[in-house]
Amino acid sequence: MPAFPYISAAVVIFLVSTVLRLLYVLPALNPTKAPPRLRGQPTRLMVILGSGGHTSEMLSLLRNLDPNLYTHRSYIVSSGDHFSASKAVDFEGALQAKWGHTPGNALVPPTYDISIIPRARRIHQPLWTAPVSSLRCLIACFTCLRAPSTPGSLRSNKDHHQTGILAPKTLRYTYPDLIIANGPATAVLVIAASVLLRFLNLRGTKGKLRTIYVESWARVNTLSLSGKILVACGLVNRMLVQWENLSRQGQGDFIGTLIQ
Repeated sequence: MPAFPYISAAVVIFLVSTVLRLLYVLPALNPTKAPPRLRGQPTRLMVILGSGGHTSEMLSLLRNLDPNLYTHRSYIVSSGDHFSASKAVDFEGALQAKWGHTPGNALVPPTYDISIIPRARRIHQPLWTAPVSSLRCLIACFTCLRAPSTPGSLRSNKDHHQTGILAPKTLRYTYPDLIIANGPATAVLVIAASVLLRFLNLRGTKGKLRTIYVESWARVNTLSLSGKILVACGLVNRMLVQWENLSRQGQGDFIGTLIQ
């Protein structure tokens, strides 16, 4: 079989190239600085919300957010989590009340959207069905990571709904500049999807899709399962912890208590 050596060589080259490319794009193995941005420059922030207190913690983390630094906010919510969706709307209302009429704070019209994606695994769902539901969730994550919608319009489907104040036609947002999460399982799939997009080197991903994971305040001695997966796989640019004990164990950067 004279063709066999050539096929084997092609497979080896493909596998080596894939591994090298993956090592290159993994944030933990190839840290890079965020590109400089001017105040008011269109910048998209993706915020992953979750039930069980994660949403309250996240919105507390963002209480001093300047909408002129992150001019478009994309909120990710799991299906059935109406609490998180309503809290995101309330949070945007508070931002508008705080910043909307402040002189010098109208450089870029503040906009936002809320995306609802299927859960990776529902409570009491059999484990053997979890890969299928996780795949559906991952596919929805790719949709959310793209542009919020056609500027000036809304889009929705069975598993993915976006609402809010969207960007005018003069502004176009593509992939998120920064993704921030703090614990929900959905965060692992969203961040994994962002790494895959960078791996494929799609147009518009350069300098974007940076990730910050803030471990929950409730995690004092060990990381959450989501945190452990993200650290072990090297998927995030920064892992922040709110207890010094975790930092001493080498599980993240200690920055003090962020929530109020």
